[in-house]
This record gives sequence, structure tokens and C-alpha cells, in this order.
Amino acid sequence: MQLLIVTGMSGSGKSCVMDVMEDIGYYCIDNIPPKLIPRFVDLCRHSDSSLNNIAVAVDIRSGDMFDEIIHSWQILKTEPDIDVKVLYIEASDEVLIKRYKETRRKHPLDEKFNGNLHQAIKHEWEQLAQLREIADYYIETSNLSSNQLKEQVKELFLEKRSDSLTIKIMSFGFKYGVSTESDLVFDVRCLPNPFYIETLRPHTGCDECVRDYVMSFEQSKELFGKLRDLIDFLIPLYINEGKSQLVIAFGCTGGKHRSVTFAELMAKYLGDKDYKIQRYHRDITKDRKF
Repeated sequence: MQLLIVTGMSGSGKSCVMDVMEDIGYYCIDNIPPKLIPRFVDLCRHSDSSLNNIAVAVDIRSGDMFDEIIHSWQILKTEPDIDVKVLYIEASDEVLIKRYKETRRKHPLDEKFNGNLHQAIKHEWEQLAQLREIADYYIETSNLSSNQLKEQVKELFLEKRSDSLTIKIMSFGFKYGVSTESDLVFDVRCLPNPFYIETLRPHTGCDECVRDYVMSFEQSKELFGKLRDLIDFLIPLYINEGKSQLVIAFGCTGGKHRSVTFAELMAKYLGDKDYKIQRYHRDITKDRKF
């Protein structure tokens, strides 16, 4: 049985995730009291309906009962016939506050903190810290549209998963903020910038002309080789530790040329070694003139 526990910050996109999980065939329950999860799983296990893929959403809405989630997770991890994973969703404080103001919805802790949204979010961060540490999957939604979030969830769970590591290779622009979801972040702003070549400026690292320019320099080739060797060394260590998702990010100034080039080349390199790869270029369309 596959059991996914979806949790994270209120307003970060858990409802969207649960919609996707239901669409791809998971039996989904939202806001289940944590203490009831092992009992519910046991019912599903003995059901005639063959419920083999289950997703449950658990968060701070459970109130005092939320404290039971770690204990329930520990119980389920001891079951040999259950593969239990935790997907943690979050966004920055600023984004969460903006979302609540735009939707005019109340935070679950609104009454507890007399409408002080900043204090409610801070308290929720503290309550969820332990869950964040044990999460098998992590998605930071500050810069994601709902469609982008759905695509990432589908890439993670649409196909039947093995125990192998899923590697997400992404690019981003430092001018739009550092990627906070990444396990490894590499700054490639030290390399010559195609932005200053007028004929290359409209293109991206997905285009051969930009990749050829970036990789025409010896320092680019040497840097890529060293990063490739480092990642080759690290991946088996992550697998041995039981990590299910590894996020590798490359950053340049605008997130369109150098970072995309390195992300594309690394994705191809690791894909050729039969790792399961996801590509994501966070800022590649920013400031694009149509």
C-alpha cells in the first residue's frame, strides 16, 4: 500500500496537491485527525475495494490533535506492507500573507492570535518544523502557479514509483530570489554572460546558440566537470540515506542563460545514467516581451 501524507503551511497549496492526487487515482481524505490515520489505513487494508494508493492531508486545522501526527507516522513506518511518504508544501511568509489577503480567507489560527496573521504564520512554522525535517518530498510554491504546482506533483506521483531517487534539476535567477526548495545550489554567475551579446540576449539556455557560447570557455567546461564529479559522488550517499527527492539548482543573474545551460546539461548527463529526472526553469519567462 502506498500512503502519502500531505502537510505543510496553510495557504501553500495543499488543496491543489490533493486535487491532483485524486485525479491520478489516489483515494484522498482532507483534514483527517492524525490519530485516526493508522486506523483508517487498517480499514483500507482489509477493504474489498483494493485501496492501494492513499493520500491524506494533515495540517494545523486539526488543532490540539495535530500533535499526534509524528506518533502516527512512527506507527505506520513500522508496517512492512505500507510505503509511507510525507510531502511537505510551503511558501514564504510574504507570499502566504499576500494569498490570504487576496482570497480574504481566515488563517486556521486567526482566532488564536486575534487576527494577527504574522503571529499565526510564525506559530504554524514552529509547529510544523519536525514534519518538515522528516519529509520525503518538498515543494516550495512561492514562485509557482497552480498549473506549475500540479505539473510537479504529477511528475512525482503519476507513474508507479520505485525506491530510486528522483532528481529535480532547476534553474533560477538570483534577481528574483534564491531557490529555497533546493538541496544543492550552484552559482554560475562567475561565467561569461550571454546577456551582453545582442544576438544571444533573446535566446535562453535551452537554445543551442546560448549553450555553445557558455560552454566555449575553458572555465565553463572545468566548472561543469567539477560539479558533475561532485554530484556523482553525492547521489549514492543520498540514496543510501533513503532520500526520495534531490533538488539541484543552478542560479545566474536572470535565470535565462547560464543557469539554464548548466541545468539542461546536467539533466541530460544524469538522464543518460538512467536517473529519474525532472527539469524546471523557474524564471526563464520572466520579463519576456511578447
